[in-house]
Amino acid sequence: MLNKCLDNKNIEVYNFWATWCAPCIREIPQFESIDRLYEQVNVTLISLDDADELNNQVKKFIINRHLNSRVVLLDETDFNEIIPGVSEEWSGAIPATLIVDCRNGTKVFYEGEFKAHELKETIDRIVQSPQ
Repeated sequence: MLNKCLDNKNIEVYNFWATWCAPCIREIPQFESIDRLYEQVNVTLISLDDADELNNQVKKFIINRHLNSRVVLLDETDFNEIIPGVSEEWSGAIPATLIVDCRNGTKVFYEGEFKAHELKETIDRIVQSPQ
């Protein structure tokens, strides 16, 4: 999924989060805003919650927060296989975000919580960069 561009968008944003992660929850509104503001950006929120919590936690969270971004549950138990495929820089901590510029294949990885306007500023730089 992370190696191809979806829906003919120019920029793919993959955010790794969980319903039990307070910094993850704080930054989700920024991702929702990006998803609404930029036609050329596709946001996918990848939940790292246990698959057993899909109905009890994840779906309720999505409904209660009125999330419009694409949300998927990573149904993988061996994160040591997933982490290096996302970024060699990733320690495995969340939140973590991978941004792929589909126009040229450039990837930006950010581990930690985006502070106010950091995500938008990062997206703006990528959108405005030459292809």
